[in-house]
Amino acid sequence: MPSNSVYQEATIPTQWERSWQNFRANSLAMFGLWSLLALLLIAINARWLAPYSAIEQVGELLMPPSWDNSGHVSFFFGTDDLGRDILSRLLIGSQLTFGYALLVALASSAIGLLIGILAGMSSGLKSSFLNHILDTVLSIPSLLLAIIVVAYMGPGETHILLAIWLALIPRFIRAIYTAVHEEVAKDYIIAARLDGANNFYLLYNSILPNILTTITTEMTRVISVAIMDIAALGFLGLGAQAPLPEWGAMLGDSIDLIYLAPWTVTLPGLAIMFSVLVINLVGDGMRQALNAGID
Repeated sequence: MPSNSVYQEATIPTQWERSWQNFRANSLAMFGLWSLLALLLIAINARWLAPYSAIEQVGELLMPPSWDNSGHVSFFFGTDDLGRDILSRLLIGSQLTFGYALLVALASSAIGLLIGILAGMSSGLKSSFLNHILDTVLSIPSLLLAIIVVAYMGPGETHILLAIWLALIPRFIRAIYTAVHEEVAKDYIIAARLDGANNFYLLYNSILPNILTTITTEMTRVISVAIMDIAALGFLGLGAQAPLPEWGAMLGDSIDLIYLAPWTVTLPGLAIMFSVLVINLVGDGMRQALNAGID
């Protein structure tokens, strides 16, 4: 064999690298990821992107969108029944619906993950007690629980965020608790315990990597539910109050105009639908990529 031969050691991709490669190969997941990043940038910079004020009258009443023969290029999505620019209201409303939903979902996921892990790795009376409490709370739909909290505390931005946060935490706890509890009971965990591994080592090196799919699924579900609940409370008049341009409130305020000015109803509804669709596309892509990466 020639002495000047060059050998290159083949690098074996890690689980994360394999998962990212699988995610990139999914065109729908990448579309969802880029759309999600675009929504985040819009929500962060909405105040600067909005061409007009979201609460002041800037044009004629019920002006159609610019692509209509009666529309005007200055108001791309037209105006509402008070002469407010719908594009500006949708942009700024992304902070109140999409942005707040992300914050609430992340907060509930962090607390739910912590409590779910602690409960899943414990056993005995306290684990059984938590399980029965979760069964009781989960028997109430999250939107109904949020409505009960808002009805007690009163409508408003802060109150609906607190209500949805409280409604989402038990569902995340149950999902993580079940996944961790099932993982702890497996033979390889029992063998590692007998070998002297402590709980932190088992959690970091064995349990968390194996429940990433569950965490991803629940986080995307929680974000979608938060968006829908915020919009539903706004539609019912229990969320952000007028003249704030929350998407659900915009939909509820314009429902009587669906035949006279359908764009005032269609555009907020499409914004809600698109944001939920994007979250679900990213979540499905991450779940498939993680499963393929593990295999």
